[in-house]
Amino acid sequence: MVLTGRESLIRLIGKRRRFLPNRHSILSDPIPNPIHHQPEQQQPTTPGDGDNPQNDAVQCPVCSLTLPPDNHRINSHLDSCLSQPKQSGTKRKFTQRTLLQLNFTRPDNLTHADPDSHAPDFTLRKKLQFSESPIADNDSAAVINESSPLLSESNHIDANHYDIIDNIDDKCNIFEVKLETLIVGRRYADQEEVCAGDTVSLSRDSQNVKDPNAIKVVSVDSGGCSKFLGYLPRELAQYLSPLIDNYGIAFQGHVTSVPKHSRDAVPIQIMCHSTPDGESKYEDETFKCLWKNAQHVVESAIKNPSSVKYQLNFCLMIQEALKNNIHLLTEDEKTYMESFASLSNDSQRLFIRMYTRKGPWFRMSSISYPEILNTQKAVKELAEKEYICTVEDGNQLCESDMNDILDVLTVSELREILCFLLKKSCGHGMKKQDLMSSILSTYAGLWPHLSNMFLARTGFCIKISSKAESLIWRIERLFFLNGEQDLSSFLLVDIGKIKYPTYTCTILEPIFSNRMDLLAFEEAVEVAQVMDEALDANKTDIILRCIKMAESRVSTVLPIQYSTSKSVSTFHNLFTASWVYSKVVTLGISFLEQERRYSDAIDLLKLLQNVFTCDVKRGYWALRLSVDLEHLGYIDESLQVAENGLLDPWVRAGSRMALQRRVLRLGKPPRRWKVPSFSKSVLRKIPEVYVQGRPLNSEMGAKNRFYNEEGTQCGVEELALDYYAAEGWQGVHTESGIWLTIFGLLMWDVIYADVPNVFHTRFQNAPLDLGTDSFYTARASIIASHLQQIHDGMAEEFLIKSWETHNGTSCRGVNWDRHSLDELRAAVTCVRGSCLASFCKLLCEDYRSWSSGMPDLLLWRFCGEYSGEAKLVEVKGPKDRLSEQQRAWLLMLMDCGFAVEVCKVKPL
Repeated sequence: MVLTGRESLIRLIGKRRRFLPNRHSILSDPIPNPIHHQPEQQQPTTPGDGDNPQNDAVQCPVCSLTLPPDNHRINSHLDSCLSQPKQSGTKRKFTQRTLLQLNFTRPDNLTHADPDSHAPDFTLRKKLQFSESPIADNDSAAVINESSPLLSESNHIDANHYDIIDNIDDKCNIFEVKLETLIVGRRYADQEEVCAGDTVSLSRDSQNVKDPNAIKVVSVDSGGCSKFLGYLPRELAQYLSPLIDNYGIAFQGHVTSVPKHSRDAVPIQIMCHSTPDGESKYEDETFKCLWKNAQHVVESAIKNPSSVKYQLNFCLMIQEALKNNIHLLTEDEKTYMESFASLSNDSQRLFIRMYTRKGPWFRMSSISYPEILNTQKAVKELAEKEYICTVEDGNQLCESDMNDILDVLTVSELREILCFLLKKSCGHGMKKQDLMSSILSTYAGLWPHLSNMFLARTGFCIKISSKAESLIWRIERLFFLNGEQDLSSFLLVDIGKIKYPTYTCTILEPIFSNRMDLLAFEEAVEVAQVMDEALDANKTDIILRCIKMAESRVSTVLPIQYSTSKSVSTFHNLFTASWVYSKVVTLGISFLEQERRYSDAIDLLKLLQNVFTCDVKRGYWALRLSVDLEHLGYIDESLQVAENGLLDPWVRAGSRMALQRRVLRLGKPPRRWKVPSFSKSVLRKIPEVYVQGRPLNSEMGAKNRFYNEEGTQCGVEELALDYYAAEGWQGVHTESGIWLTIFGLLMWDVIYADVPNVFHTRFQNAPLDLGTDSFYTARASIIASHLQQIHDGMAEEFLIKSWETHNGTSCRGVNWDRHSLDELRAAVTCVRGSCLASFCKLLCEDYRSWSSGMPDLLLWRFCGEYSGEAKLVEVKGPKDRLSEQQRAWLLMLMDCGFAVEVCKVKPL
C-alpha cells in the first residue's frame, strides 16, 4: 500500500544526505510531551504587537527550540532541558541563573539591523536579469551571472549592458590581436576531417533557435565548397556577434591542432581580417567594452580549460550562496568556505569529484582523473584544510564506519573475508549486500582485527569530512532552494539538455531571515530523511519516534508562527521547519491508519487542524478525520467534522467534494432533517456513454486490457478514442498533461512577470509562489487583463507566440515533446475563449489543488475552418469509479461551460 504523502516527502528531501549531524539526537534524545493547542488559544496578533518583546517568540539557548512568550512554560522547559544530559555525557555549563542573564528574546528583523553589520540589506531592491541560457554549442555553455549578461535577441547595443573592463585604451586596436579559442558543437557539424593549418572564417547564425548570438565556424576547400565545422563557444560569441552585426568586422584564422576524437573541441586561432570602414567607428565606449570583454573571455578560457567546467560551476555556487546568505553563517563557517578558493586546482577538482560521487569512502588506488595532475598532493592539502578524512590504519576507524568500508570492497574480497570468518568456503552466488550482511552478523568482537583486514585489501582510503559535507549541503540548498537540484543542474544547462526561462530576479527579503530558522529547517529535513529511511527499512520503532518528534515540534513551535498567518498562503511557509514537520505528521497519519491505529491518527489530525489555519491540506485532514472517526463508530462526530470542514475556505477541490458527499450520506434523517443547499449541485448527473470491448484480462488490481476492432490489444482509453473517432472526433489521451501545457503557454508572460521575491535562482522553471494563493493576489491586475484577451479570442495567438519564442524552455507543467503545435492549436481553437479564460483563472487562483485529476481524453472536431467544438471525457473500466477529485473537475468544467462526459467501458 502506498502511503499518502510519501512522494511529497521524497521530493522535499531530494538527494539524501550522507551525514546527518542531528541523527544521534533524533534517534536517542528524550522527546518532550507535545502540547496540544486548542483553536481558541490561537489569537492573531494585531498591528503593533511586534513592538512589544513580550509578544514575541523566544528561543531556548540549550536546545534551540522556539517557545511561546509564557514565563511559566519557559521556566518549565528550561528545567526539563537542563535536567537532560548532553550526548557526550558531560555536564552542562548552563544554569537557570546564567540563562536568565542572556538576551533571551527573538532577534530583531533584518531591516533594523546595525548598519555596521555584515548582514546584507534586503530592504534594497536588487535586480538580476537571468537568461534562458540559449546555447549555440552544447559543449561549452556560459555560466551566466550578474557580470556576464547575455545579449538580447535584438542585439541592441548599449554600453550599460556590459561590464566595462578597467583601463580600456583610448585607441582600441583589434588588428594585431590573436584570439585563441575552440570550435565546439562538433556533433552538429558536417562530418568532415579537420587538419592542422586549415583556414577558417566566422559566419553569423542569427536564426539559431537556441542562441541568437551563435557564430558558425566554416572552412572553404580548394574547390570553393564551404564546410560547416562547428560553433564558437557562446561565452565568446555573445561579444563577437554584435561586433560582426553592428560594426561589420570579419574574422579569419586557422586550426592550430587536431584533437584525438572527431567530435572533441578543435583549437583555433582567429584575428580580425577586414573591415568596411577602417577604424573610424571603433572608438566609442560600447565597441571598446565588447572587444575587451571578448579578450577577457579568451584569457579566462586559457586559465580555466573547459574540461574543468564543473569546477567553475562549483565555485560560482559557493560564491553566490555566500554573498546572498552571509547572515546565516558563522564566522568560522564563512572562513572555512572562503578557504576553498585558496585551494589548488587539483585539490578543488578532487573534492568536487568526491562530493558528486556516491561514497562516502574511496580507495586512493581507484582515484584517477585526467584533469588532476597530482592526486597525492591534492589529498594532503585537502586533509590539512579539513575537507577530507584519511585512514590507513585500522585503529583509526570506528565501528560506525563498518558498513561504509564494506561497501568499498569488491564481491570477491567480501567472499574471501566471509570464508575467513566462517573457516569454510562459502558465499558463492551471494549478492554483495547479502555478503555484507553476513559479515556484519558474524564480526562480533572482531572489529579491531577486521578493520585491519579490510584496509589490507582496500589500501589508503579517504572520505569527505562531516564538516565539509554538512556545509556544502547547506550551500547547495541555499543556492537551489530545493533538495531535488544539485550540481548536475549546471551540467544539464551546459550540455543543452535544459534551458531555463528569462525572468527578472528582484530580491527584497531573504528566504531565511536568521540562522535560527535555517537550522530548525535543516533539522526538520533530517527528521524527514530519517523517517523516509525507516520506511524503506520497515523499522516501525524509528517511524513512530519520528512521528512523535514531529508532533512535539508542531505542538510547540507552530502556534506561535502561525498566529500571525494571513488569509493568503505564501511560499515562505514552504521554507519553515513547521511546514516540513507537517509533512512528516501527515505521512505518519497515513502510516497509523494503515496500522489501524485510528485513535492516534485522530489526535494528530486534530493537532494539524488546530495549528495550521492556512493550508490547502486542511481539506485532506478534515476528510481523514471524518473517515477515521467513522471507523471508530463515532458517526455524529464524523458528520460534524465534515460539516465544519465545508465552512473552511481552505477546503477545496476534491476534498470539498468528498466532504459534501459524506455529509449527504451521513446526514440522512434522523441525524439531519434539512437537506444541504449544495445537494443539487453535488448530485448533478454527469453525462455517460457506454462502450463495449472484448476483455483480455479481468484480474483484480490489474490495468484493464481489451481487444479493439482490429484485434490488437489496447487500454480503455484507446478503446474510447476509437469509439469517438467513429463519430468524427479527434483527440489525445493526456489527462492533465495537455491542459497544464496549454496553461503554461497561454499564461507565460504572467508566470514570469516581474514580481518581487519569487525568483531567487537562475535554475527555476516557475516562480516560488506558483501553487500558493499569493500567486493570484500578486498579479491580479495583469491576470485579469490577460484573461480578458483570452476570453476575447486571443488564445491561439498567445499559444503560437509562446511556442515559437520559448520552444524547449523549461516551464512547470509544459511538455514540449508530448504534444505538437498543431494539436495544441486545434484544441485551443475548438475550446471557446470563455472556457479557456475560466480554466486559466482557476489554475491561477489555486494551481496546487487543480493541477491534477483532469479528464483522460481531450476531443475536438472542426465545424468550419476556424471554429469547432471540444469535449472532455473521463474513461472508466468495468470496475473503476470516479475519484472525488475527478468528480470535482467534471462538475467544475461543466460550470465553466465545457462539454464533459464519462465513458464507461463494459465487457462483451
